[in-house]
Amino acid sequence: MTESEQLLDGKTPLELFRTWLEEAKGTSLKQPEAFTLATVSEGGQPRARVLLLKEIRPEGLVFFTNYNSQKGLDLKKNPKAALNFFWDPMARQVLWQGSVQKLPRAESERYWTSRPRSSQLSQWVSRQSQPVKDRSIMDAEWKIAENKFSNKEVPCPEHWGGYLLSPTYVEFWLGREGRFHDRYAYQKVENSWRGQRLYP
Repeated sequence: MTESEQLLDGKTPLELFRTWLEEAKGTSLKQPEAFTLATVSEGGQPRARVLLLKEIRPEGLVFFTNYNSQKGLDLKKNPKAALNFFWDPMARQVLWQGSVQKLPRAESERYWTSRPRSSQLSQWVSRQSQPVKDRSIMDAEWKIAENKFSNKEVPCPEHWGGYLLSPTYVEFWLGREGRFHDRYAYQKVENSWRGQRLYP
């Protein structure tokens, strides 16, 4: 089956995305789970940054971050977002759009325990997106936290946790010569997906 035919073989967007992600893991990419998250501020300013996908569920895609960060505050005011994956070695992209909601606290705490201790300490210390005068302040706060939790578990901060993006629109993109690309879009209508090919 050709790549183009994959877009039309009756799979749901999540099923096709799983296939593409597994294939991306077999390439030279160091982090095929990386995606660009786009949110919109209260004042209408679009903002984008790169995060890592942590789980694919039947309901959508899961990622974790600081709730007090710019993206967290954006999502609190406007719980809609777009996620874009770009796998350059494969000339493929996948765009997701939909609504975002926080995961239950117990799920965030469960995932927290699987993180490296250094990552736990950095999130415990970080006032993400807030100004800081210089690096030495951050390093000193890290040392304080390291001593505080010496020989102890680092608890999951209340300001950190997971989100689930429930998709309403998914678009698959295949790069082709002459920029005459393949694009196929899925729109969720009620509880089913409707797909259509798009001009590049």
